[in-house]
Amino acid sequence: MNSILHFSGSSFLSSFRRERLLQRFNELNLPVANVQGFYEYYVWTSESGLDAGNTEKLHALLDDGRPRLDSVQVANNELSLGVVPRIGTVSPWASKATDIAKNCGIEGIRRIERGVRYIITPQRGLLGSKALDEEQLRLIANELHDRMTETVVDVNFNGGELFQELSGKPMRFVDILGRGQVALEEANQSMGLALSEDEIEYLLEAFNQLDRNPNDVELMMFAQANSEHCRHKIFNAQWVIDGQAQNKTLFGMIRETHAAQPEKP
Repeated sequence: MNSILHFSGSSFLSSFRRERLLQRFNELNLPVANVQGFYEYYVWTSESGLDAGNTEKLHALLDDGRPRLDSVQVANNELSLGVVPRIGTVSPWASKATDIAKNCGIEGIRRIERGVRYIITPQRGLLGSKALDEEQLRLIANELHDRMTETVVDVNFNGGELFQELSGKPMRFVDILGRGQVALEEANQSMGLALSEDEIEYLLEAFNQLDRNPNDVELMMFAQANSEHCRHKIFNAQWVIDGQAQNKTLFGMIRETHAAQPEKP
């Protein structure tokens, strides 16, 4: 593993979003008086690292002029909680930011990732700040991150895990020739493919005709290519409501807005 650099970022929580979070904490009976949020940047450098000139360029690129985390004094009673992209993944932000840094002539960077540091201020009672127990901390963390794409880390996180290169897993085959539809249905559940009944029947028939078992890569690619996200099977479908055929699909209704105002973005 090459060097990992850490840069403090600027405040990102708007007043509206802060109030929404505080309202949510209040609904959950969590004794939180205030919440602040700051970006943090983790930079994975090449073996040569960053010289002074490239470090200065990177600071300029990442600094938007707003107050940074390193300029904020965290009180002893405040809780510091980090949220980073899910370990083992490369975030879309990282792909774009790394390309931008390289196009700006900053040498020595392998990848940049962005995280968030939240500063939680507990409410104060008659005897001082209210302590947050483990269950309350869990509830707070749940409100501050997306479990599908993000990971919660503590204040000692140094960013190294973000850039660990994981070895590939061996390809697995689903034994539909030996076990039939049951094997495909089990794979659908365990791999989270969200295949419909007709898609399972189609795959079963196709691979029986090919006289071979599908592998997990093929099944995942099929599931993604045929997903609602890619194919918009529902959005492009014809609708019948209360026995009356509708003259527009959902996509057609969306396009109707542009058709009515074609010169407005």
